[in-house]
Amino acid sequence: MTVFISRMKWSEYFIPTTKETPADATVPSHQLMIRAGLIRQVVAGAYTYLPLGYRSLRKVESIVREEMNAAGSIEVHMPAMHPIEWWEQTGRVAAMGDVLVRLGGGDDWRSRTVLGPTHEEVITELARAYINSYKQLPLNFYQIQTKFRGEARPKSGVLRTREFLMKDAYSFHMAKEGPGGLDEVYQRMYDAYSTLFSRCGLPYVVVEAESGPIGGDASHEFMVPTDAGEDYLVQSEDGTYAANLERAEVAGLEGDGQDGVADLAEVATPGLCTIDEVSGFLKCQPRDMIKTIIYEADGEALVALVRGDHEVNESKFARAAGVGFVRPAEPPMIEKLTGADVGFAGPVGLKARIIADQAVTLMRDAVTGANKTDCHLTGVNVGRDYTIRESGDIRMAVEGDRSPTGSPLVFKKCIEIGHVFKLGTKYSAAMEAECLDKDGKPKPFIMGCYGIGLNRIMAAAIEAFHDEKGISWPMAIAPYHVVICALDMREAEVSSLALKLHDELEAAGVDVILDDRDARPGFKFKDAELIGFPLRITVGKRGLADGIVELLTRRSGEVQKLPPGEVSATVAGLVQSTIAAERT
Repeated sequence: MTVFISRMKWSEYFIPTTKETPADATVPSHQLMIRAGLIRQVVAGAYTYLPLGYRSLRKVESIVREEMNAAGSIEVHMPAMHPIEWWEQTGRVAAMGDVLVRLGGGDDWRSRTVLGPTHEEVITELARAYINSYKQLPLNFYQIQTKFRGEARPKSGVLRTREFLMKDAYSFHMAKEGPGGLDEVYQRMYDAYSTLFSRCGLPYVVVEAESGPIGGDASHEFMVPTDAGEDYLVQSEDGTYAANLERAEVAGLEGDGQDGVADLAEVATPGLCTIDEVSGFLKCQPRDMIKTIIYEADGEALVALVRGDHEVNESKFARAAGVGFVRPAEPPMIEKLTGADVGFAGPVGLKARIIADQAVTLMRDAVTGANKTDCHLTGVNVGRDYTIRESGDIRMAVEGDRSPTGSPLVFKKCIEIGHVFKLGTKYSAAMEAECLDKDGKPKPFIMGCYGIGLNRIMAAAIEAFHDEKGISWPMAIAPYHVVICALDMREAEVSSLALKLHDELEAAGVDVILDDRDARPGFKFKDAELIGFPLRITVGKRGLADGIVELLTRRSGEVQKLPPGEVSATVAGLVQSTIAAERT
């Protein structure tokens, strides 16, 4: 009987590498994933994962699944299509806006269906249907499933797409504290995230974060610092504070203690309504101006005051105002409130709820809109000309700011790879998802939410570990741990040893691929470096004449010359030790 031995040979696989850098690929991970034959774009924001890319993605998925199971989370699978009514109940149709993908199609079922960017509504309905007693809690569910988001401008390869693979988990509790409470499970999931990102070999940082449209009263993001990132993490120089830009708090500024001296005056500024236009015309600095931004929250106008060189942090502003979220007011609301065209708003005489940034409370002799078209006011002083009843930190942190502990803030671009939330009762209360507590009374579930972007883990690893030659994969998520470059398979001694090493490594649990192509050594080496296999074994006639086989470590560039009989054990041990080192 003939026994068929399956070997992973390059010549029988599908690895479409290319030398050319795609013109529309602007970040290294996008460029290298295409050049290394990992992905191919189908339409903007959606990619086919080719064999090597899919192997890496499945390895990430396996690590995530193992750590979720170890953390006590129970795997389920929920549909991508959701009834829009559930999203209307939680208020997220408005909060998500165009990011929420609707099927459309007139008055039939399509018009009442959305494609889920997350699954809070679906899992909350599941809990509402089946959990009726505190004795069934806590429960923690997770899934690994495709998500859809209506990104207006998908870019940076798999970092910002319209279709992506996500691990999302949701926990249910009757209490925030104590055994089985939200805090306990949140910490367990936080620790699981730390473990799995370490296992993936990522240099991550954990920061305080804003919850955004997901909601909740506390959250943390797991970030990988890289110039390709679209987010920013903000850290104090002394290492005592870290947050994402949307959450970053700043220490209050100090004033000189002097009162204003200028008289209030109205100045004509025809057609000039931006900070740059007005400050240039009046020969003042943007920091000398009060920026008055009008928002809408719960159908009412809500006004933010920040210094002209600062920007409103809408998350911090909404939190200071005690509302779920804010959106910029439409022109009709602004014109009705101010009695002027858009661009000429100011706090003097404005009849609305106003919250001022702390820096504004220190301003003297400021310039601001006059609530009159084509007019501004100079010499504006708080107390004399207008009153501040509410103030706080409502602006974006900027270079030069200090953390709440007083240490200077440092800004770094980064990629978000995971996010954990304490949701509280945001979804359960909205959807009337309750169960009986110990006192026999129905109470809404207290919930947690925990998300990971699996595609982003791959991209973040490439961004963190690449060079001018190509990718340098962490061992645990590399498509193959080892590539054997046989320099001439027509040579019997070369082919025999290459096949023997392949089989021995495979038997030892090492992921190995044999490059058996009839190609020049340099061509094979460049492909191996581009793809980023962590280890490369070179078997050639010249080396064997000297009784050696070369072992190259991709990341360090270290070359070892080994007797053929020692190669398999050395490589298997190196793979295991590297994976162990990466997870710590």
